[in-house]
Amino acid sequence: MKHILILLALGLSLQTFALDFVGNKLISYKLWNTVTKEELRKKMKENHVPKAILNPKYDVDIYDITYKSCWHDSTCILASGLVFVPRGADKPLPEVVYHHGTRVQKGREKRIGGEDYLCLGLAVDGYLVLQPDYIGLGYGEKFHLYQQYKSLGQASADMIYAVRELNDTLHVKLNQQLFLTGYSEGGYAAVAANKFIQESYPDIKVTATAGNSGAYDMGGVQSEVMFKKYSNPHYLPYILRGFNEIYHIVPDINAIYKSPYDTLIPHMFDGSHHLGAIDKVLPEVPKDMVRDTFVNLYLNDPNFPMHKALADNSLCNWKPENPIQLCYCDKDEQVNYKNSFVARDGMKKHGAKHITLRDGGRKYGHYKCAMFASMYSKLFFDSFRNGSKYGRKGNVKKRFMLALAHLAIKP
Repeated sequence: MKHILILLALGLSLQTFALDFVGNKLISYKLWNTVTKEELRKKMKENHVPKAILNPKYDVDIYDITYKSCWHDSTCILASGLVFVPRGADKPLPEVVYHHGTRVQKGREKRIGGEDYLCLGLAVDGYLVLQPDYIGLGYGEKFHLYQQYKSLGQASADMIYAVRELNDTLHVKLNQQLFLTGYSEGGYAAVAANKFIQESYPDIKVTATAGNSGAYDMGGVQSEVMFKKYSNPHYLPYILRGFNEIYHIVPDINAIYKSPYDTLIPHMFDGSHHLGAIDKVLPEVPKDMVRDTFVNLYLNDPNFPMHKALADNSLCNWKPENPIQLCYCDKDEQVNYKNSFVARDGMKKHGAKHITLRDGGRKYGHYKCAMFASMYSKLFFDSFRNGSKYGRKGNVKKRFMLALAHLAIKP
């Protein structure tokens, strides 16, 4: 009897630990900004966005939150993000986690800008939108583990739990539909979060994911950009810093760089510089900042730890349980469009049935592609709101308007 009581007590203790691990995530929240639907309509008019594509229905309150998340060694750390809450919604809301593109600066801008407007575009139409800063960015602790699927997934999962607590305070009700999306690193992060949640958090059910222009195949088609002129050479040292933290590829990652990059790079990635400033001091061909011995090991030694790091963080070899749409643009100079094809083929090879490709525009580069990819993501999610089980291309009229926009907008 005594042993039974001990086992019961241990079981209750473990259950309490598990509940605490996924619950009690929210640390603080504050109202950061409010955008009325009239203000957004004015902004849309200034930017020639027709109401047929987006007709704002709600004012939106934006909350800045901090919450508990995990470093790669499972220690508890602080993370942060924004939550876009439609004001006065009279019915349960679908939820979207929007993953932003590459950032290196910590903190937060004081004004709404950039991808915040993509989040607003979803929120004014009745989506509750979460935008995690990722581990190590925003007001978070540590540093960002760039393109690491578990770290990105952890930030998203923990923010979902934190916002559940916030919803209780704000009296927001959800309809149990959960969507994941994002662009560039955010496209990778959306698919990464899908994979990580599916593996680690069975109580979180993803309805569908829209990954846009993500580098899902870093050890394959995306690795080609390291050996030729590339507009964003920061990609290489950003990846190497995070990978070395996890995989211990070399004792000191800064020692692999040639002079003067061995002293420039640590300074430029201290969280206070923007991407443009970093790219200006780096060589046009990324591999030229790295010592030849490191490059030769990468090219000639299949057991070099860098290969394991890249393989572990590939998002091409798994079976999603929910529908995924992968959007790309053929002329994307930053993220090779073939990433989407390799990911689609790999997922289907593993048995996934509802993986679709979406061409965001044959003539667009990375930045112009973002607008169209985001709209195609919303149309995809809207189809689930309208009753589709596996997702469709979406409203015909809105697709027609986007087709006209393709004709009007130059590369």
